[in-house]
Amino acid sequence: MERTDPFARHAVRPSVSVVVPALNEEESVGWVMENVPGWVDEVVLVDGLSVDGTELVVADVRPDVVVVHQRARGKGAALRAGFAAASGDVVVMLDADGSTDPREVGVFVDALVGGAQFVKGSRYLPGGGSSDFTWLRDVGNRGFVWLANRLFGVAFTDLCYGFCAFWRRDVGRLGLVADGFEIEMELVCSAVRAGLSVVEVPSWELCRRSGVSNLHAWRDGWRVLGTLLHQRFRLGRRRPGRVGESTGTEIRLVPTLVPAHGSGQWLPAGSDTRGWEEHREAEALMTVLVATAAESTAPVPVRPARAAVAELAVSELAA
Repeated sequence: MERTDPFARHAVRPSVSVVVPALNEEESVGWVMENVPGWVDEVVLVDGLSVDGTELVVADVRPDVVVVHQRARGKGAALRAGFAAASGDVVVMLDADGSTDPREVGVFVDALVGGAQFVKGSRYLPGGGSSDFTWLRDVGNRGFVWLANRLFGVAFTDLCYGFCAFWRRDVGRLGLVADGFEIEMELVCSAVRAGLSVVEVPSWELCRRSGVSNLHAWRDGWRVLGTLLHQRFRLGRRRPGRVGESTGTEIRLVPTLVPAHGSGQWLPAGSDTRGWEEHREAEALMTVLVATAAESTAPVPVRPARAAVAELAVSELAA
């Protein structure tokens, strides 16, 4: 496992953003943050309206965290919002439950710097594995790998694993639209369709550190299968997007002032905040990005200053 700066062997040092979708993960996300390599430039926390102290735990370790409040449900919606908010040259996905090991981030980034365009973790390569596989998940994943390899003419060893990294400049070519766990299948299939160089690296999946997974094997398995078939049979009818071209739905990120984490008025993203107007004069304010779907990238008019909020339309391809 590589735990040192992966850029030591390379002349070019891209900036790196780590995107972490989370929903009520205060018991796990602290370990994740503590083990994110120190050379990572930016951490984007996408809070799916938690009602616990997830944000506080992250901010305690990473005071510079970029916070996104994601109103739509689902891991896919959260990741797409996180990709829109990320500013680094490289984007790396991490799970807030600790199942994807942040100490492996260097391996993924090193593969990108070495020439890959999209890097995915594999639990089946030598050096990889899983401490969390159930019989059903293992069999289902192997079935998806077998089918995808035949449909797309590839030779992947793993698929339904949410540890991936890619160049942010290529996100528009992926045309992502998934809202749920099927985003993991959509990411890889879209990368293949777009003609990106996809590389697998060994990764060890850990057990979630606390709580219960939001994954429902049967329900989400059907969604993953539908995504795989949908991606394959659109292949001949839709050209991949070009660099800088958006082919999927866009995300609107609205910078919004709210009571800061260190203030007595702070509330979790999932709390009932209808009475927040009473706290406009909070002792400290911070900016969060509120993510919503957008039909276009046209700017939203700025609200009056007295509302203590500024709005800006931002697409997934924001420079």
